[in-house]
Parts: sequence; structure tokens; C-alpha cells
Amino acid sequence: MGKLFSRRLLYDLATLLGLGALIVMLAVYPAESVSAGKDGVALCLNIVVPSLLPFFVVSALAVELGAADALGVLAAPVMRVLFNVSGTCGAAWVLGFVGGYPVGAKTAIALYSSGKIGKTETERLLSFCNNSGPAFILGVVGAGVFSSGQIGLLLYMVHALSSVLIGVGFRWYGSSGVVSGQRSVVSGETGTADGGTRVKPPFGSALVSAVTSSVQSALNISGFVIFFTVAVKLLFMKFDIPAEMRPLLTGFIELTSGVTNLRGSELPQAVKMAAFLLGWAGLSVHCQAMSFISAAGIRAGTYIVGKLLHGLLSAALVTLLFRVIPFRAEAAVYFAEQVQRLAEFGTPERWLLSLGTSLLLALMFAAALFVSKSRKKNNL
Repeated sequence: MGKLFSRRLLYDLATLLGLGALIVMLAVYPAESVSAGKDGVALCLNIVVPSLLPFFVVSALAVELGAADALGVLAAPVMRVLFNVSGTCGAAWVLGFVGGYPVGAKTAIALYSSGKIGKTETERLLSFCNNSGPAFILGVVGAGVFSSGQIGLLLYMVHALSSVLIGVGFRWYGSSGVVSGQRSVVSGETGTADGGTRVKPPFGSALVSAVTSSVQSALNISGFVIFFTVAVKLLFMKFDIPAEMRPLLTGFIELTSGVTNLRGSELPQAVKMAAFLLGWAGLSVHCQAMSFISAAGIRAGTYIVGKLLHGLLSAALVTLLFRVIPFRAEAAVYFAEQVQRLAEFGTPERWLLSLGTSLLLALMFAAALFVSKSRKKNNL
């Protein structure tokens, strides 16, 4: 008891000291803090909100209207064999890869909160479903940072492969079986984890709920991004950190700032660092995901361990591939020129790209729902 009390006291003391130091830094460097805050706001308005908000709405609608269940029927064989989770979890995995951080985690928690999957299954899913999107890796990192579509494609393939391997590794986590509730789409009802039924809401009501919750989530995420942007700026002003270590430390805290700071670094080492940072995702992304995870009462152990392993495995795979394939910054120039447009998009173009992709996903979910209902009618 005394040891537990002393640990708690040390934790509280460290927290107070950290907050006190941050307050002092904000008071001593007000102009720099405001400038960093403006950079964070610009990052949110130009990249974070346009990229994530439409996917948040689509993922919420997919869960509320039962499209995730329909996709689960189609994805069940792959998800069960590889990851020992139900096919419904395929919605979180697909949306996580297309929408980027933290869409996968938000969708996984939405599936759990709606009773479609169980607690252990959710913890397995969180270990591998929260991933970076292709637009960020190919456009911002590949074309924008390294001026190489080949390197961007390499990073995305390594990122995806590492996610699959992490998911396979966690398939034995918890109980040996899949522990989700019944997944059925019969007479407009979906199964819940306790064996009951939940009536699907009308589309209008589901859309209002999805937009409201998605806007709140986007605002929460923007708050984390702005806070960590300021914190990183003050950290570098206080401590003399070697220039070659700054991108890694920055990315460990905030992903976007970290990978963009790799521009101009030595190629092999910079690509390895980028692979690790994309897999790890950064403390800012973790705080965003934890806002969903903790609210649902889910343990975050598998999520944190999964992201750390994702980063380490990605860096190891890139190291191995660099020994086999001679990558050069000027390689795949034509592909890089095409992907470069993603990195140069302004805010309106980002909104249009994100909305267009989200619409395609919505159509895919609608098609899956149609196929699922057709199969049920044929079986009756």
C-alpha cells in the first residue's frame, strides 16, 4: 500500500513539475508560442480536418446503418483466418488504411460501442487497424519529402505489410475464439453483444448523429495537434538537441512535423526513420486514439504495443529492402511527378479529394449491404 502511494505521489509530482515548466515556457516565450500555435492551426485547417472529417462521417454511418455488417459478411473469411476477428472488423481495417490516423481506432470503438464486436476482439483489432493513409505516405512523405514516388510506394507497402504481420501476431491475444456478438442484418435489426437486437435508425437521424460526433472528434484531434506543435517548439528552444535527432524526436511526438523535417536528410537513414515514425504514429495520434479508447472502457495495452512494434518492424523491413534494392532519390521520376500533386494540393483540393474518396467508400458499403441482403433473400 505504501509503495503504491509513493508511486502515485511521484506521478503527481512529476505531472505538476511538467505543467509548471510548460506554463513558465509559455510565459517566457509568448511570441514563439503564438507562432507555433498558428502553425498548428494552419496544419489542422489545411490537412487534418479536410483529410479526416469526411472519413469520420462515413465510418460512423457505416456502423449505424449496418453497412459494416454487410462488409463483414464479405470480409469474414480473410479477417478470421488472418487475425482471428469477425468480418465486421474489416470495416475498421479498410477505413483505417484509406482514411489514415485515427479513423481506424475510431471505427473500431464505434463497432464495440454499438455491440457488434466484443472487448477482447476490439483489443486485438486496435493492435493493427489504426494506420496512415495512402495520400499522406505517397503524397506528403514520398513525393513531398523525398521527391521519389518509388520511396513513397516502398513506405506504403512496408506500412501495410507490417500492419498485417502485427495483426497476425495478435490473433492469439486473449481467448482463442472470436468473442463478438451476433452479426445479422434481418428485418432492419442488428445483433448486439448481449444477444439482443438494436433497431437501425433512419438515415436522416444517423447522418445528424454521425456529423455531430465527427465534428467533435475532428475538433478534439485539432486540439491535440495544436498543443503538441507548441510543445515541440518550446522543447527545442529549451534543450540543445542535435539536428540529426530532431526529426525523430519531433515525429515521436507529432508525426506530420517529424516526417516533414526529414527533407534533405541522408537518404537510407531518413527513409528508415520515416518508416518507424509512420508505424509508431506519434504521441499526438495516440492521444487522439486514446480519447476514443478510454471513453469506451477498453484497455490500451494492445494498441500501444502494436504501434511500437509496427514502427520497429517497418524500420527493419526497410533496412532489409535497402540491402536488396538500390533506391535513389531520382528514381521513378515520372511517378513522383504524378504523386507530387497530392503534396501540392491546397485546402479546397484536399476537401474535394477527401470527399470524393469518402463517397466511393460509401458506395462500396452500399454495394456490400445490397449483396448481403440479396444473399439472405436467396437463402430464405
